[in-house]
Amino acid sequence: MLQAIGLTSCPRRDLPPAVDDLTFDAHPRQVTALLGPAGSGKTTALRLMLELEPGRGVTSFRGRPLHRVAHPASEVGVLLGDVAGHPSRTLRSQLRMLCAAAGVPVSQADEMLRVVGLTGLHDQRIGTLPLGMDRRLGIACALLGDPHTLLLDEPGAGLSGRESAWLYELLRAHADDGGTVLFTTEDPRTAARHADHVVTLDAGRLVADQDVADFARTRLRPRVAVRTPHAARLAAVVTQEARAAKRPVEVVTENGNRLSVYGSDCATIGEAAFRHGVLIHQLADEVGDTGPSLPPARAHAGSGGDRVGRTARSGDPAAAGAPDLQDPGVLAARRIGAGPEQAPSGVTHLVGQLMDEHPVPEGRLPDRRAVAAVDGEAVAVLGDHLDGALGGARLLRHDGGQPCGVRGAHGHAGAQSGAGEVGDV
Repeated sequence: MLQAIGLTSCPRRDLPPAVDDLTFDAHPRQVTALLGPAGSGKTTALRLMLELEPGRGVTSFRGRPLHRVAHPASEVGVLLGDVAGHPSRTLRSQLRMLCAAAGVPVSQADEMLRVVGLTGLHDQRIGTLPLGMDRRLGIACALLGDPHTLLLDEPGAGLSGRESAWLYELLRAHADDGGTVLFTTEDPRTAARHADHVVTLDAGRLVADQDVADFARTRLRPRVAVRTPHAARLAAVVTQEARAAKRPVEVVTENGNRLSVYGSDCATIGEAAFRHGVLIHQLADEVGDTGPSLPPARAHAGSGGDRVGRTARSGDPAAAGAPDLQDPGVLAARRIGAGPEQAPSGVTHLVGQLMDEHPVPEGRLPDRRAVAAVDGEAVAVLGDHLDGALGGARLLRHDGGQPCGVRGAHGHAGAQSGAGEVGDV
């Protein structure tokens, strides 16, 4: 068993430590995933375990720290980054050199090439290997001493689906033979598919230490992935039908023509699209990302800065006033951080920031506006020809360009100024 106790890296330049008091176990006959976003301290944690990084804490491999293991290559196999070898050296010569360093028979080099499927490439030079083959060579190096424990840093990063399947099948076989496997990943879905136990890091600290069933139940959310050229329309349809049926459904717009729908299923969405004549290019069940759920039926869009909430329009009066932030006329949008009543005081400054961050292309005269989102938040919108984008949203402030009519919830043109809702900056 691998036991990590109180791992803490040395802070640098008055920054907090990359790993702070990390304690967890990785058991034999199990695959353990060390999960976290980039910069969360995963690689530093592995380096602390291997005594390659200065810091505090103890890591024991079957009861002994690494510096007290007589033959480290037979205890721990390691993959950190790319294979460390001269690019002109062949695969076979690289492994034979490592055999000599690890004190194992030179015949083990050919055996490992066979195990990882590189026998036919034994004379190829390291510098010519594509990423998938480089990963295979790295695994061969890690397995060379027949170790009990494998420590692998992002072993599946950049691999194709076929290469990833091969890799994780190999790790599973090693665990089934009685070994201990610990790998790092940024992808919660990879952890859920291939690990028995998941240790989650954030900013160097332990967030969760769970078996995979608890991880999937508490940290992942199933979703339906939809790709359609009419994403806004389908989002409105799904939201409206969910409200009518009193079902909690969340619709998230991604990359313009993609939707992620939480709380529904493929059949329900497909039938809704058929009834309303919405063309669908993709409809599939997936496992969504980690993190807390968003408010029901709320989508996200935006360009830099804070993400802007938007509920798809439907017959609901609250939804009828939502600005369409996917409209081509919108150059940028950002939440002001205040309610509609306080919004005008912050519009001028925020619009100026948006203008600096998103220069208007030559020949385009920008309308600059702040609109009230349906959930009571104010949103600054920068763009041109915003009539269609603003829809029925209440115009709070206008600066630049030509004022456009503001439509009410029933689609009738409203006044361009009045009752404090519209005014010049």
